[in-house]
Amino acid sequence: MLEIVYQDDHLIAINKPHGLLVHRSSIANDAKEFALQLLRDQVNRHVSPVHRLDRKTGGLLLFAFEKDVEIAMHQQFQNGEVQKKYLAVLRGYAPDSGEIDYPLAKENGTMQEAFTAYVTLQRAEIDVAFGKHPTSRYSLVEATPTTGRMHQLRRHFAHIFYPIIGDRKHGCNKQNRFFKEEWEMTTMLLHASELIFNHPVTKEEIHLKASVQDEFKRTMDLMSWSL
Repeated sequence: MLEIVYQDDHLIAINKPHGLLVHRSSIANDAKEFALQLLRDQVNRHVSPVHRLDRKTGGLLLFAFEKDVEIAMHQQFQNGEVQKKYLAVLRGYAPDSGEIDYPLAKENGTMQEAFTAYVTLQRAEIDVAFGKHPTSRYSLVEATPTTGRMHQLRRHFAHIFYPIIGDRKHGCNKQNRFFKEEWEMTTMLLHASELIFNHPVTKEEIHLKASVQDEFKRTMDLMSWSL
């Protein structure tokens, strides 16, 4: 059963597990379950996603029950009117805060503006040797992207040399292998934690929050972090 974070007559939000695709995709033929179909069967109603999360990203995923609401929410996301917050575990000691203003290329090569602000919430240095280093250092950050480009946070944090742990495409392969061998963990540690938007029907401000999934929480426990 999917964890339902919010539901009314028009919208429903879940806390998507890491590793679950939003819907069927030709690039992931190995997948047998999808958030769209699971939620539809769970609530016995037609649902349509109004935004996307990567397969390996966990957290808030919003769906609409009706076509006009779906279109209205799509418009809010496209216009940058939805506030999004993410939690991520990064390699190394990230700066206290920062802004990443770095354009990203689409699949066709076209460059798009992309902007991410972040704040470092906590840091940890653990007594587990990594490579030539006697200890290992990590940061827990809260990221606020104001654009919604493909793999934006993954690419932005890799760009500033603090990649997200578990990101196989843009991250650090040595760290990913280290987490797998040391703690049997392969989850990408990126979590969509908050969404703030104006309800397209009631016009009230909706503020949704989703708690981190078990593997993310396990990493936080290893680092002695708490929220």
